[in-house]
Amino acid sequence: MSASDTTDAPPQMEPALRAIAMPADANPAGDIFGGWLLSQMDLAGSTVATRRAKGRVVTVAITAMTFHRPVFVGDEVSCYAEIIKVGNTSLTVKIESWARRGRGEERIEVTEGLFTYVAVDSERKPCPIPAAP
Repeated sequence: MSASDTTDAPPQMEPALRAIAMPADANPAGDIFGGWLLSQMDLAGSTVATRRAKGRVVTVAITAMTFHRPVFVGDEVSCYAEIIKVGNTSLTVKIESWARRGRGEERIEVTEGLFTYVAVDSERKPCPIPAAP
């Protein structure tokens, strides 16, 4: 998927996470490190997965990750997370990240990925995900 193939508007839901990209998260050219953005996405996905699993989850895979556009210092990054599959012990979450640059209102899609989480018990062993309410 190229940058021109990205969605025109962010999902119509509340973001799971919002963060401001800071200078400490950037390389000398002012581009935000991909690892910083990946960690924000993982935090967003895990909050949604934790709520659905009604307990602790761990990240076990990132099966797809696409960086469409760079993120710059000062960008407001919003991560939208949607559960797209629920298994016996695992959940797959699609996460889109959108940036609002400077003081403008325009938002652009910067990344998207598929993250898989597994529900675990107090001994860190996989456990069943409760049925949906």
